[in-house]
Amino acid sequence: MPQDPMDFEWSYWIEWGRERILWLLAGHLLVSQMSRLLVEKYKPWCLMFYGMAACWLLLGIKGFAVILLHAAISFAVAQFQLSLLTWLCSLILLSTLRIPAVEETKRKWYDTENEYYLLLFTVSVRCLFCTSFSLEYCWHAPTQKSSHSFPWMLAYVFYYPTFHNGPLVNFDEFSKQMRRQEAFSVKTNLSILIVGIIRIFFWWCLAELMIHLMYIHALYSSALPLESASYWALGGLALAQVLFFYVKYLVLYGVPALLLQMDGLKPPALPCCVSLMHSFTKMWR
Repeated sequence: MPQDPMDFEWSYWIEWGRERILWLLAGHLLVSQMSRLLVEKYKPWCLMFYGMAACWLLLGIKGFAVILLHAAISFAVAQFQLSLLTWLCSLILLSTLRIPAVEETKRKWYDTENEYYLLLFTVSVRCLFCTSFSLEYCWHAPTQKSSHSFPWMLAYVFYYPTFHNGPLVNFDEFSKQMRRQEAFSVKTNLSILIVGIIRIFFWWCLAELMIHLMYIHALYSSALPLESASYWALGGLALAQVLFFYVKYLVLYGVPALLLQMDGLKPPALPCCVSLMHSFTKMWR
């Protein structure tokens, strides 16, 4: 049965996931568990180097250099310890993504538009992480800045489970939990992994059923069926749209959340069911 092709985000990430990203996430899981088992003290640096290698593999040396350059610029600006300057720096770095000459140059680095879009999405999300690090650097007292070094910034920026599409984890929480050394149990981690995979597979199946059977996005792309629909039908379509949005992000954020758990970190809460909410502000957070 043909699927609704109009939800670009779902189609895009599922395609990339099948091709490379899921394999790279599996590699991250292997490196993480081996480092927790053998060299817990050096786990952040093992994961940093793995994230850099994965970035280089997917985005090429030029894409890797762009992300590294953004991190270096953000770190340099953070040394002034001015929040306003940090925000200005982040906005300027983001605005470079929309300069036509820069866009054309970056497009030439890749053979397909999908590869260019992957760089675009990744740089945008990395900008949020650079902003988080820089703001927390500005807010902390000089005695607390020892943990806000450039290597720790790179470990944070190149942490692979959240690399391409988030979710956002604040730097303070990330560094605090990464430094924490706790007892490692293969049996416990294996049970977390199996239960997590079953849950994500269920959500993925549900999203695929919705995209193959409901054609919500295709209906919204055409004015004719919407004009002839009753108010009740329009309300049902709107509810179906946000329910799909919710299920989609259970998958897209559920995978990195599971890997965060496997790394001994506390992941951000997954989206709340939209049917239980009276305000959409929490959904956007």
